[in-house]
Amino acid sequence: MDNKSFALLAARLLDNKKATDVIVIDIMEKSSFADYLVIASGNSERQVNTLVDEVEEQFAKEGLLVKSIEGKNSEWILMDFGDVIVNIFTKEMREKYNIEKVWGDCSFLDVEE
Repeated sequence: MDNKSFALLAARLLDNKKATDVIVIDIMEKSSFADYLVIASGNSERQVNTLVDEVEEQFAKEGLLVKSIEGKNSEWILMDFGDVIVNIFTKEMREKYNIEKVWGDCSFLDVEE
């Protein structure tokens, strides 16, 4: 599975677990640290942690292990899978940091692919 497929898989997993506003951003041309950012929101810290667990578990089944997780049990959790970075926020934290705006000049993938 390639990086784009993993990013889209993360988006589907998050959507299936009722995450909101799930997006995938292709940052390959603008970044040296990753190819794709996946961003999603949960309705509570508890849901955010459940979403993180789901992505970690399903990616492990596909052979992609998380390199690090930052912010565990908080309102913004970043999961580093190398070329795919998954950010899961509470709605409030996502609005506060608005990282989509930082990457606004990048391509946003259709998560329905």
